[in-house]
Amino acid sequence: MSERAVDTKIFPKIYQWVDGLADRLSGLQPVDWLRYLGLLTWALAAIVLAIFPNLLSEPPKTSAVIGWWSAAILFLLAFIHPAMRQRQRSPLWLRVLLLLILSGSALAINYFTQSTVGIILVMVVAGVLPWLLPAVLGVAWVAALALVVGLWVILSPEGSFLLALVFVITSLGLVLFPFIASLLALQQLQARADLRRVNAQLLATQSLLAENTRLAERVRISRDLHDLMGHHLTALSLNLEAASHAGPDAVSAHVDQAASVARGLLGDVREVVSDLRSNDQVDLRRALETLIEGVPEINIHLDIPAGLSQTDPQRAQALLRCAQEIITNAVRHAQAENLWLGLSDGEPGLALMARDDGTGTQEFIPGNGINGMRERLKELGGRLDVSTGAGLGFRVRAWLPEHHAG
Repeated sequence: MSERAVDTKIFPKIYQWVDGLADRLSGLQPVDWLRYLGLLTWALAAIVLAIFPNLLSEPPKTSAVIGWWSAAILFLLAFIHPAMRQRQRSPLWLRVLLLLILSGSALAINYFTQSTVGIILVMVVAGVLPWLLPAVLGVAWVAALALVVGLWVILSPEGSFLLALVFVITSLGLVLFPFIASLLALQQLQARADLRRVNAQLLATQSLLAENTRLAERVRISRDLHDLMGHHLTALSLNLEAASHAGPDAVSAHVDQAASVARGLLGDVREVVSDLRSNDQVDLRRALETLIEGVPEINIHLDIPAGLSQTDPQRAQALLRCAQEIITNAVRHAQAENLWLGLSDGEPGLALMARDDGTGTQEFIPGNGINGMRERLKELGGRLDVSTGAGLGFRVRAWLPEHHAG
């Protein structure tokens, strides 16, 4: 194969593979990086455990080898558990149980190897703590890990208080770094998610504002047409009709024709005004689609029939604000993975229906957001219904009547 053939066939394939790999890596979320790096760290720890017997002056006991490999495999099984990917959507007791298994397995490796090899996996535990527990509990867990390491040193045959203090400080420094780095990454991810949601809300509001501006301009044009052209054409029609009674028959015929044209023109103007005023609907579906585009944390399923997409600006604004609050609650509080939004006209009026697959709650206490939705709907003669239960998610129905006096 010639050098030119190598350049045109092999290198482009390598470049294409590298580009594809770079695209896939750029699309990974911080939690994905954390999971893959944790698996890589476990693999490195497994390599150390594999060569560890060769570093000892005497062969280790079979029970010790079985013990540290059992702990390592148990750590891996807990780390790849689906609840680790679901993060705080999984029950708290399950997250605590998995963290206990991870921490116990890592410390068990220290015990069976009579070394600090397990501290490598303890750092992995510190890295996943912010994603599974609140920050306060995470700090307490990190401190507990460091203290357990110090206690293990004191209980060892060569242990002393001073040596244990050194191990506690060292362990604390080793686990604090991945814990704080992971905590900062989580806060940055949450800040970016909040920014996307706010941006989506602004875009949705901008869409409705553009519709309202268009409608206001149409009303202004219709008013100007009516006030200016309508007034003058009406005067022209009256003057021509008066002139038709004063002149000869020949002139009267032309005057009658002019009056007829003027009346026809006046009718056309009124028809244009009526058309401009009748088309005063905005597209609620487009505003909702713009809103959900900025919420990647949850799968939002939108179901809006074509006949219900167009509604008046006031109702569209109220329902859009309700949708914003529903989405925010589903992301922050409901711990849901899916949210279904739809419009219904079963009862005279228009209703925004929402349900999620979150955890729900047995004792529901409305917050400021729910109360604000109720007040906004009540001003337009509507109402808000919320139902939930433990493990049943949330169901919300925001209803507005067809017309509201005042």
